[in-house]
Amino acid sequence: MITCYKTGDDNKTVQVASPEPGTWISVVDPTPEESSWLEQEIGVLPEFVRAALDEEETSHIDFDEDANQTLVIVDYPTHEDADKDGDSTRLQYITLPISVVFIPQSGIIVTVTLQECPIVQDMAEGRVRQLNTRLRTRFLLLMLLRISQSYLIHLRHIDRLSSKTEQNLYGSMRNEELLQMLSLEKSLVFFSTSLKSAEVTLNKIMHGHLISLYEDDADLMEDVMIEVHQAQEMCNIYSNILSGTMDAYASVISNNLNIVMKVLTVLTIVMAIPNIVFGFFGMNVNLPFAGAPFADSWIFPTVITIAACLIAALIFKRKGLWG
Repeated sequence: MITCYKTGDDNKTVQVASPEPGTWISVVDPTPEESSWLEQEIGVLPEFVRAALDEEETSHIDFDEDANQTLVIVDYPTHEDADKDGDSTRLQYITLPISVVFIPQSGIIVTVTLQECPIVQDMAEGRVRQLNTRLRTRFLLLMLLRISQSYLIHLRHIDRLSSKTEQNLYGSMRNEELLQMLSLEKSLVFFSTSLKSAEVTLNKIMHGHLISLYEDDADLMEDVMIEVHQAQEMCNIYSNILSGTMDAYASVISNNLNIVMKVLTVLTIVMAIPNIVFGFFGMNVNLPFAGAPFADSWIFPTVITIAACLIAALIFKRKGLWG
């Protein structure tokens, strides 16, 4: 899907029918025909189009001197259902690339995303202040600021979800909670990798060699760097906490398994005593107290069995192996 926007003299960004100088072209999950239109009609380099459509493309900035075009790719956070089993849904966060192509000859900005992106929607619907499609540097910085803020929002969601999952783990050691914690840990790895690549891209932009920086955008660039660094710190903190929690619960589960095996072993030993006693008296050969009047009654071996079980249980309890 291709949509064109332009900021008018009243500083309002509105949708326009066709691209013209100073236009922002938003491309979402383009078809082969739309990709060809970008290359032939708008003049976007084919290699830039291919890079923009690569889901595994990492954050970077590229400049082609011959065509005088600049490509900036930055990952933005989103979420997906990692697993669905009936009413159970496991949430996982991932990162997807958003590409920005600057074409100075026509004054056109092109953004390409592989699916509907909330950041692009906010910019198109006027929820981003000071947006101007004619100012490409400010346009890029506002988008980067929105992306960095999105990381902070998703990191807070991860923190709340991990706290909720941790509380559920106190009540039950089910696999579902552990798998959710594992998904969140993987999400933080994706975030950390994308944020490191984004920082490298921002440092290249700050040099001003590939994209012109103006004094009015200095504060905005500083805000972007602060937000990215804050997101990196939060990501590292949450990752360490989640990793420590997973290790602690792994130890708890292993310890619980050891306790269960210990109890079952003790029960097996205690329950073996009746078999030994009744098997001994069942031989009818040189039995103790054979001449006693109570020796032929079933009560005698039963009493011996109960006494032996009680003595064994008392010994195990004093050794800390029971109860």
